[in-house]
Amino acid sequence: MRIEKLVTDYGVDLHWVYFPLHPETAEAGMTLEELFAGRNMDIPAMQAHLKNLMEQEGLSFSDRTMTFNSRLAQELAKWADGLPEGKKAHTALYHAYFVEGKNIGKIDELLTITEKAGLDVKEARDVLENRRFKNQVDQDWIHAYEMNITGVPAFVAGQFIVSGAQPYKTLERMMQHAGISKRVHTL
Repeated sequence: MRIEKLVTDYGVDLHWVYFPLHPETAEAGMTLEELFAGRNMDIPAMQAHLKNLMEQEGLSFSDRTMTFNSRLAQELAKWADGLPEGKKAHTALYHAYFVEGKNIGKIDELLTITEKAGLDVKEARDVLENRRFKNQVDQDWIHAYEMNITGVPAFVAGQFIVSGAQPYKTLERMMQHAGISKRVHTL
């Protein structure tokens, strides 16, 4: 995957910042037709494009028909970021949403995902029900707005931002413009 390669090649830390993608979506979700109404979008073509991009990254992707509010999933992921096994949560959330089409706006579904990832379900319930990471995600949203980020993924190095699923060479150019040198690998 491009991100892991960038981390390895440049010795940078990966830091997740969460972004409000369709925060107006109700807990029940909405169809993609409802989401993109009036935008003259070819949803099957968009799905095929996304599937191709995900396959290039070695990720599965299904032709989902719904979108769901990701706010609580972001709060869960923010909690998981502080855990040694936090990457498991990101992987499980991705798979549940983009492969299985699960409603990641529902606490019970998020707890099932947490359990599948092997994380502490009792702790996750407390995180979600008491909104323990609400303020941190709010700060991420503010930070994203301040940086003029309008979509995901977005990559930031120094004052440089690259938005969208970009080729590795584009990410390398961003690193170079930011003055971050490629690591020298020794054997």
